[in-house]
Amino acid sequence: MHQSDFEDDLRRQGYQVFYGGLRADHVNTDHAHDWDARIMVIGGEITLRRQGKSETFRTGDSCTVAAGEVHAEQAGPQGVAYIAGRRTPAA
Repeated sequence: MHQSDFEDDLRRQGYQVFYGGLRADHVNTDHAHDWDARIMVIGGEITLRRQGKSETFRTGDSCTVAAGEVHAEQAGPQGVAYIAGRRTPAA
């Protein structure tokens, strides 16, 4: 999926869109968010660990993290840049 298509899809689904990134090898230990998140990697790579399993996402890959889902993040050796969407889950 192209970046603009990803952004359009986020907006259609009610996500707030923003750009972000993490510096090389940065680690965010186990945590959870109060919002649903979707990201698309636009540079570098990021590894998410959740439920004891790690998965690495590279340029062009995308993933979803549900509100309340405990996960950890580690940026790759060149860091990571991404398009992200967040939205408050439906009650």
